[in-house]
Amino acid sequence: MSEAFDRLVNTIKRLRAPDGCPWDRKQTLYSLKQNVIEEVFEFIDALDRKDIENIKEELGDMLLHVIFHSIIAQEDGLFNLDDVINGVNEKLIRRHPHVFGDLKVEDVDEVLKNWEQIKLSEKNKKPTHLLDGLPRGLPPIERAYKIQKKVSKVGFDFESPDDAFDKVEEEFLELKRAFEIGKKEELENEVGDLIFAVLNFARMCGINASEALRKTSLRFEDRFNCIEDKLKSLGLSFEDVNLEQMDNLWDECKGQLKG
Repeated sequence: MSEAFDRLVNTIKRLRAPDGCPWDRKQTLYSLKQNVIEEVFEFIDALDRKDIENIKEELGDMLLHVIFHSIIAQEDGLFNLDDVINGVNEKLIRRHPHVFGDLKVEDVDEVLKNWEQIKLSEKNKKPTHLLDGLPRGLPPIERAYKIQKKVSKVGFDFESPDDAFDKVEEEFLELKRAFEIGKKEELENEVGDLIFAVLNFARMCGINASEALRKTSLRFEDRFNCIEDKLKSLGLSFEDVNLEQMDNLWDECKGQLKG
């Protein structure tokens, strides 16, 4: 290991020592789940902004969690950092027989298919169902996408994007009817069905729906910030204008930022 890596490990061990930091000493293997999720999303945000310095920083924060959790596990007699590193290294070699072995592959699709087969063979227990093993902690959009990809591999899929779009229209009409009826539970079901149908349509068109939504959110944020900046330049706040005026500013900002 490099000197820098060893220094980081020793720093974290010092924080966990009896005379270390009370907060760090208090943490368990299971107490930092939300922190890990937040760090991953902060890394994604840095990637979206192509902020190299922040990307470097967020990679460091994720590395911190890998080491921190490994040290806690070692203290609990479960596994250690070497086990984690050796495990992922062996897995990479095992799942790349076309690189480290004699297997021949033609393209990326064949690589991914072989990866899935090896992954399944590694499980101690054979899945009862096709969709077994999908992490329930995945963000809903990502999990829905993985579900759709898995069932498509056994032929349970639309024949074309046109068919998928027809389903979107069908689910939209069902959502409209549910809204008119006014039952919240039914409305919630139909909202979910419509989103699932839109995700299917996006997948059939080769569009990453999660990335599309992320970009839409970023565009919205930029335009809304623009509205706020224009109001400040006029000496106004949101309380001083009505919705119609904000809509007009939105259109100005939309054209301005698009240009």
